[in-house]
Amino acid sequence: MPDTDETLVERAKKGDNRAFDLLVLRHQQKILRLVTSIIRDQHEAIDVTQEVFIKAYKSLPGFRGDSAFYTWLYRIAVNTAKNAIIAQIKRSNMESIDAILAEPKNLSPKLQDYATPEHELLSDEIAATINKALQSLSEELRVAITLRELEGMSYEDIARAMSCPVGTVRSRIFRARETIDAYLKPLLRE
Repeated sequence: MPDTDETLVERAKKGDNRAFDLLVLRHQQKILRLVTSIIRDQHEAIDVTQEVFIKAYKSLPGFRGDSAFYTWLYRIAVNTAKNAIIAQIKRSNMESIDAILAEPKNLSPKLQDYATPEHELLSDEIAATINKALQSLSEELRVAITLRELEGMSYEDIARAMSCPVGTVRSRIFRARETIDAYLKPLLRE
């Protein structure tokens, strides 16, 4: 009869590394699927999954058993994936905005057919304005809109990543879009 998670956790807490290895083997595919649902890049998801188990190993002495081991591990995975996305957003914020602006379908019809210095200047102004608008948002709104618009995540996946109801995600994205639109209105009227 195989050991339960609780038995393996107790053994691992006493220094039995083999017991922790068995916990990893037992849960790594579920955690990888969870992380992959939050982080779309497979290679990044694998790295984050490894980080989840490293964090779990280091935090194991503090695990009190108030919840099931998998529930505890699941929360570590969601938080680690969320932090990885936030770090990725911070690294690529301007690159992502430039990519959005490079897609003519996302721009005002006035801007689609012009490859002029004026157009380039306006594009730069729009990028700077979007960046300014994003920076003005609270972290919750900024993460929600970035996960939706730049990462292409579903509302349900964002809700899981942010540990909140789908309705809250919809509200946050709506408020973020309103703020960004307010910043862009003066530019697009010109």
